[in-house]
Amino acid sequence: MTPLGAEIAALIRHGGPIGIDRYMALCLGHPVHGYYRTRDPLGAQGDFTTAPEISQMFGELIGAWTAYVHGRIGQPDPLVLVELGPGRGTLMEDALRALRAAVPGAEVRPHLVETSPVLRAAQERALTGTGATWHAGLETLPEGPAIVLANEFFDCLPVRQFERRATGWHERQVGLGPEGDLVFGLAPDATPGLDADGPEGALLSVPGVGLALMRQLARRLREAGGALLAIDYGHVRPGFGDTLQALSGHRFADPLAAPGAADLTHHVDFAALAKAAQAEGAVVQGPEAQRDFLLALGLNARAERLKTRATAAQAAAIDSAVHRLTDASRGGMGSLFKVLAVSGPALGPLPGFPEA
Repeated sequence: MTPLGAEIAALIRHGGPIGIDRYMALCLGHPVHGYYRTRDPLGAQGDFTTAPEISQMFGELIGAWTAYVHGRIGQPDPLVLVELGPGRGTLMEDALRALRAAVPGAEVRPHLVETSPVLRAAQERALTGTGATWHAGLETLPEGPAIVLANEFFDCLPVRQFERRATGWHERQVGLGPEGDLVFGLAPDATPGLDADGPEGALLSVPGVGLALMRQLARRLREAGGALLAIDYGHVRPGFGDTLQALSGHRFADPLAAPGAADLTHHVDFAALAKAAQAEGAVVQGPEAQRDFLLALGLNARAERLKTRATAAQAAAIDSAVHRLTDASRGGMGSLFKVLAVSGPALGPLPGFPEA
């Protein structure tokens, strides 16, 4: 058992089983043993690879999208450009390059919301000289219009899970098995207030932290202007099923096997996020499949332009990246990942989304 696993087991022995949301929060954010506190999880030597790490084209297209929104919100000076969970800073670095090429002379102030000291160090190296500022949460971001980027951010926010039984929805918990190991179980009493319809045995995920954050962002965008672009893997329609998963060494793993040593995520409920944003008076566009979004922004044209000065090996790598980003086969990034835009009411249609 990992050090964090032993600490969680002791916590359960003392206070009883804990919810999935608390388990996720401990595994990912524990101040000493938390997954994101102790490592760089990205790349071949890590546990997963994100789209910005696959190709510079991804961030450049997001930068072009940002340039358009910058114009639509009146070219604020400076532009408050926020990224939530910025990884190594690769997306922001590529987006800034494209944004500054599209809007020469624009003053841009990058603001990065990050809690991982390891990843913040990587971001600082990537964004040296950009004037970037770091924040632990949304509360310290400057006021005014903002453009907010969130790539693979909502999937790692804690969720609660409930299983339908004859007596109602019982919360799924992490407890201790006969040998003292971590096991899944259910709260003995049904949780009041859950009125979702579902067959017995159905598993329901409630992304309370993500919904609260979306409501906070939507209120800001409605009142001050700007837009949020959220890119993540998930589903468009509400449904049942267990999408909690662990990743270790680019492979799926048992979520309870190595607390703090494996990434924990869940599939994002885009319908719930959209509903939360709309309830605050914001406008929602999408979600669109990542493939459709990137192609609409000109991914193929960007790839061809890059290949004009590329070696044969580099051109092959560019083609491979385009395929990986847009692969719409089962489990491919092009269809698994979705893109959602949230904005103030006055912004109008945004690039990458079909006009309603």
